[in-house]
Amino acid sequence: MTTTAPAQLSFDELGTPLRDTTFVVFDLETTGGSNTEDAVTEIGAVKVRGGEVLGTFSTLVDPERGIPPQVVALTGITQYMVTGAPRLATVLPAFLEFAAGSVLVAHNSGFDVGFIKAACERYGYRWPKPTVVCTVKLARRVLSRDEAPSCRLSALAQLFNIGTTPDHRALTDAQATVEVLHHLLERVGNLGVHSLEELLAYLPEVTPEQRRKRHMAAHLPSEPGVYLFRGPSEEVLYVGTASDLRRRVRQYFTASEGRRRLREMVALAVRVDGIVCAHSLEAEVRELRLLTAHKPAYNRKSKNQAGWWWLTLTDEAFPRLSLVRTPRADAIGPFRSRRLAETALDALLDAVPLRSCSQRISARRPTGTPCARFEMGRCKAPCAGLQTVDEYTPAVTALRALVAGQDTAPLRVMATHLDVLSDVHRFEEAATHRDRLAALVRALDRGQRLAGLAALPQLVAARPDGEGGWQFAVVRHGRLASAGVAKRGTRPMPVVDALVAAAETVVPGEGPLYGAPPEETAVILRWLDRPGTRLVYCDQPWTSPAHAAATWRTWVERAEAGRDPYRDPAH
Repeated sequence: MTTTAPAQLSFDELGTPLRDTTFVVFDLETTGGSNTEDAVTEIGAVKVRGGEVLGTFSTLVDPERGIPPQVVALTGITQYMVTGAPRLATVLPAFLEFAAGSVLVAHNSGFDVGFIKAACERYGYRWPKPTVVCTVKLARRVLSRDEAPSCRLSALAQLFNIGTTPDHRALTDAQATVEVLHHLLERVGNLGVHSLEELLAYLPEVTPEQRRKRHMAAHLPSEPGVYLFRGPSEEVLYVGTASDLRRRVRQYFTASEGRRRLREMVALAVRVDGIVCAHSLEAEVRELRLLTAHKPAYNRKSKNQAGWWWLTLTDEAFPRLSLVRTPRADAIGPFRSRRLAETALDALLDAVPLRSCSQRISARRPTGTPCARFEMGRCKAPCAGLQTVDEYTPAVTALRALVAGQDTAPLRVMATHLDVLSDVHRFEEAATHRDRLAALVRALDRGQRLAGLAALPQLVAARPDGEGGWQFAVVRHGRLASAGVAKRGTRPMPVVDALVAAAETVVPGEGPLYGAPPEETAVILRWLDRPGTRLVYCDQPWTSPAHAAATWRTWVERAEAGRDPYRDPAH
């Protein structure tokens, strides 16, 4: 009897050895179980590779709300302990940087990862889509019910007789999870699981459809780019980006892809197309454009680049702010949702005495009746003839100067009002106005920065690629017109000249962004803002107004950090 020897796996198929994989094992303590209603009170994380601890991350977090007594009893984290601690908006980017490029591990990862993902969405950070390993799921796969009736962290710690006792504090529980992880990896190693890819495929969540379709990633290169899952009728089911197309697409056919919608998508897919890009910026921009063009059923975000809101002054004798989809040149925005636009509108009406009613008022024969805002002193009732056009015009001028970055007097008016509320101990009302002003400053700052970039007919920028070469981007009126690279040893300027010559022609449109899609311009601006980016060429100065909302960033940072925000930002 002859036995056919199994084919030897290639190094590519062997994947990343577990001993060379960097894991960030983390744990959160929170005020409750809902990532939309509750808040984080503590983050603890341990970075390990090959059994060696590379670093730790630990901090209390101000939840900006009360901690329920039962949670205090469980964790020992009191309101006094988190008073003065940094807020999640400050802690989140530091944690994301600590965990960057690593495999995330948590005990019941759906809970902890859910809070981090919700925080990323809340504070405007892009979720990096890391590989996630859940030690609860791994334990249930490795251990029998007889051996481990319960997979709680404390039960597993007792089973493996580890040196760290879980105590519902983030760093301690993360350290205990590290030891549990190592014991579980030792068990699966005895079963022939030695690489990260094998570990992910070993977990039970991978469906037969996912396993059978792994071959669809075989033709993709290990290059940055965009991938498109296509269905039986050639329809685009899903679009995504990757720094390594083959590795990223393979993850959809392993247990690392646990999202039910995307497992359903993989079951429907018949092919994966890849588009190789020069670097990450080109990949992100191409993804946005493909999402807009195809509107894939399984993508949730960025499918409607026209779905932005703006605030603009109406064209009449007594102009008012109106919510619109198509902006004028002096419009305020963009806003992702109508709710955000309405919040900014309320803040502007606090700062500038414009009318809020929607009726059209005649300059010669006003026939209206004063409303409640007149009684509160927040409107001078031009509708009833109690204010002339000349008396109303300074408010319009002040708003236009604020939007253009010529004068921040309306912001100072709001800050002064906050001083008054604070002095009379109306702290809850002051907090509401503080948050409203902070949101307005962020919206104005973002809009002014996007408009400044979109105003440039052409800009060429470069970033080091980390290997001695350069990544280039040609930007025209806020759009990516061309992208390329000069590898180490290649003269960069001939590459730049070729990219400029082959760049897409961009005809400027209407509005503050000259017709550029806001999300694409924002992606480009983030790339340009990253440390190390160099400006190669700009055919006109890239400037920011002297009195732009950016001069109030310190005020916003102080407000978000819980410090006294009522002082003048110049201090």
